[in-house]
This record gives sequence, C-alpha cells and structure tokens, in this order.
Amino acid sequence: MKFLDKLDKSILKIEEFILSASIIVIALMVCANVISRQLFGPSILFHAEVAKFAVVGSTFMGISYAARKGRHISMSAIYDIVPWRLRKAMAIIIPLFTSIILFALAYISIDYVNGVYERGTTTTNLEIPLYIMYLFIPLGFIMGGIQYLRNLIINIVKKEVYIGTDALDYNDIKPEDRDMEDEIHV
Repeated sequence: MKFLDKLDKSILKIEEFILSASIIVIALMVCANVISRQLFGPSILFHAEVAKFAVVGSTFMGISYAARKGRHISMSAIYDIVPWRLRKAMAIIIPLFTSIILFALAYISIDYVNGVYERGTTTTNLEIPLYIMYLFIPLGFIMGGIQYLRNLIINIVKKEVYIGTDALDYNDIKPEDRDMEDEIHV
C-alpha cells in the first residue's frame, strides 16, 4: 500500500505541475503576443502553436485532477435533494459509467493519435509533430477513467459519500465545518 500511496502522490504532483505550467505558458504566450503586436507590429509566429499545446495539455490532464478533487462539472439538482441512500447509490453508479465512457474515449483517441502519427503532420512554425500534442488526449482520458474508478471504489469502501477521492460530499459536511470555498456552488 505504501508504494501505491507514493505513486498516487507522484501522479498528483505531475498533474499539478502540468496544469500549473500550462496555465503559465498560456498567459505568457498571450501577453507576449499582445506586447509584440503593440510594440513591433507583427505577432510572434509560434505563439498560437505553443498556447494550443498548453490548452490541450491542461484540458485533458485536468480531467483526472478535477475528478480527484471533486471539482468536475456536475448537474446536482436531483442529487442534492435525494435521500442519503440514493445519493450513495448515485455516487457509485455515476463514476462507474463515467469511467467506462472515458476508457472508450481513450480507445478512440488512441486510434486518432495513431492516424496523426502515421500522416506525419507537424506544426507550421515550430515543425513539432502534432501527435506529441495529441498524446495528452488519450493520456487524460485514461487518467480520468482511473480516477473515476478510484472514486467508485472509495464510495464502496467508505461509509460517507465522496464526490472525489480527496473530497467528501458537501451535503455530508456540517455547515460549521465547511470552508468558504465549499460554499461556492456555480
């Protein structure tokens, strides 16, 4: 179990690094391009390619991170009003179907990435093979599928209802124990 805990923490750190670095790169590329256009006239040739790499990376690596933290988009109107037993059942069924869908999407996206690899397509300015960017797609789907399976398992094993492996359902947290962050529901 210690090995799996260390592996999980390592994966979390890698996800956080990729997400953080991607957001910083996006911000730098957009700001640098605006400054370049205002001061020198033309845009930076490769800014869109680098920003696109960062957007794809952050989008698909964010699937797993959001599932772990219970911060994924959810339509919780029905979920919030049903009794505890039904919420518990839903907390088991929903991650099961979500993981199946994510693994199916991973399978399809692997075929897509393979097609891009076989065509040998590269970016226009930097001439980086496009399949490298698209590798984040199946990787993100696989990591997300694994994380939803973990959410399923934690809801089977634990008595409480979890919306993520690191997040207890907000309906089960006493109001006085909630952080202000937990009160914000968009």
